[in-house]
Amino acid sequence: MTSLYKTSITSLPLLGNGKVRDNYAVGDDKLLIVTTDRLSAFDVIMNEPIPGKGKVLNQMSDFWFEKLGDIVPNHLTGIAPETVVAANEVEQVRGRAVVAKRLKPILVEAVVRGYIIGSGWKDYQDTGSICGIKLPEGLQQAAKLAEPIFTPAAKADLGEHDENISFADMEKRIGSELANKMRDISIKLYKTAADYAATRGIIIADTKFEFGLDDNGVLHLMDEVLTADSSRFWPADSYKVGISPPSFDKQFVRDYLETVDGWKKTPPAPALPAEVIEKTGAKYREALERLTGNSLKD
Repeated sequence: MTSLYKTSITSLPLLGNGKVRDNYAVGDDKLLIVTTDRLSAFDVIMNEPIPGKGKVLNQMSDFWFEKLGDIVPNHLTGIAPETVVAANEVEQVRGRAVVAKRLKPILVEAVVRGYIIGSGWKDYQDTGSICGIKLPEGLQQAAKLAEPIFTPAAKADLGEHDENISFADMEKRIGSELANKMRDISIKLYKTAADYAATRGIIIADTKFEFGLDDNGVLHLMDEVLTADSSRFWPADSYKVGISPPSFDKQFVRDYLETVDGWKKTPPAPALPAEVIEKTGAKYREALERLTGNSLKD
């Protein structure tokens, strides 16, 4: 399988490179968003691509945007990416790009947690709460919460960690009306997706959504949605309370990096062994197939 680490499109103005996505301007009101095969772990971009990862993320996002489209508008335009680039650039966008509406991003990530894991578990151990939300005593790692909770995060600059903030802080940053709307929509999106995923043998432990506003102030879901990069997926058949369950994401990479002597989780990243790259790619493809019922279109 071929891989794409970084795009080299010259027929459109480059707006910026994120950890995974390269963004180009299509006129004044649209974007070309290309999902590369880059992978970041501990907020550091690895030097090696994961072949096919970008196509998996793109295909999975498209699946969820369609399934959840009746809950909130999204950034998709339906324009084929192949039609907005030069002929010799088509292979860079095929299967891994979308032409999206150009929105004003809201600089608060909408994080929904249905289970207590990751930074939420650490927060709970220290304070009995997650992002200021008090939880019952005696919960175990990976326990399902009685109801999903909304724990926003302030978006950080590239290479920095997003900062968990309270809902009150979110209200101060973007206004109470918009904050409440984002929270209610995010929880509805999570519940709808989690109920569906359960029928496919997948637990969605938590996820993050990103939103933007159009010129009329209408809220849109944007960027990516419910992928293995933005969510924690667990196989239901191996889920057990009290341990951190295996997940369909970059866990192989994180586990390997934890064993590298002397690496301080700052650039430059250590080289990834071929076996870690292969296993990680297989996990992403398995998540796509189990959730959507479709294999990767190449």
